[in-house]
Amino acid sequence: MTAPLAVTMGEPAGIGPDLILTLFARRQDLNLPPFVVYGHAGFLASRARRLGLDIAVDTVSPEAALETFPRALPVVQIEGMVPDLPGVADEHAAPVVINAISEAVQATMTGHCRAVVTAPIHKGALYQAGFKHPGHTEFLADLCAVGGGKPRLPVMMLAHEDLRAVPLTIHVPIKDVPGLISRKLVLDTLRIMAHDLRQRFHIERPRIAVAGLNPHAGEGGSIGREDIEIIAPGIADAVAEGIDAVGPLPGDTLFYPPHWRHYDAVLAMYHDQALIPIKTVAFDAGVNVTLGLPIVRTSPDHGTAFDLAGTGRASFSSFAAAIAMANQMTASGSHPRSGKTTT
Repeated sequence: MTAPLAVTMGEPAGIGPDLILTLFARRQDLNLPPFVVYGHAGFLASRARRLGLDIAVDTVSPEAALETFPRALPVVQIEGMVPDLPGVADEHAAPVVINAISEAVQATMTGHCRAVVTAPIHKGALYQAGFKHPGHTEFLADLCAVGGGKPRLPVMMLAHEDLRAVPLTIHVPIKDVPGLISRKLVLDTLRIMAHDLRQRFHIERPRIAVAGLNPHAGEGGSIGREDIEIIAPGIADAVAEGIDAVGPLPGDTLFYPPHWRHYDAVLAMYHDQALIPIKTVAFDAGVNVTLGLPIVRTSPDHGTAFDLAGTGRASFSSFAAAIAMANQMTASGSHPRSGKTTT
């Protein structure tokens, strides 16, 4: 192992720092790979004391993280004011949160870290400090843009074991979804999914199912025309490029386990269509993976949970799964697997 994972501290008033500290304290039991935290060392030491964790915190360079990890939590110091006030977001800490993400991405782009695992952020506090991006994913895409060029389309995937779902549209009102779906967006998203399933998940021939927008995938146009006029042509374009994509399929039956297990991933049309299946089977263990970036980025599939911050009661399962997945996606010696086949 030549480089650690980069873990960003996230919102200081939330559970992200708690989970990072708890996971470090249990790193041997959980067999966690070495990671370095981008954040404020003094704040993390204070939060560790609040949680009753006997943890040493050392400020290091990413190059020194591997040798530090067995004895102390390695932290790349991001200077700024970070009060230890669980549940109370403070805009003065926003520059530290933002710079931690930026420096972690830069370290990963330059090879000093293997992947980025991000703790949850609180966008409201960041907006008060002048944050201009719609969210984490868009910020990461801009940070990864090379030479000031336009970043690739970032694609959000929620994953748990072999269940992987991508929403074509994300945080938009349901009434806006049909107007946002385009033949090009379907094709571009399928391209990125197929590429990253091969390169990141080591699936040699990924098979992708595409859910329809309307009930029964439009039922031949009698329940909406989007499925046959927009989605199906986008899938056909992808198939013409050699992508193994199937659909549009009725969303109400696609996630029935004997059905989705034929596929390596599912492209859904909107947020809840993709996330409800994942959260039903893996509420505490799902992982958010950003596809379409030149680096690997994962995060736990939960928010800041202000009400649990500083209590030590928050579940670390999703964060541990995010670290494990980032490690697996960037581990040397991974061997390609053939994709799912029909039976």
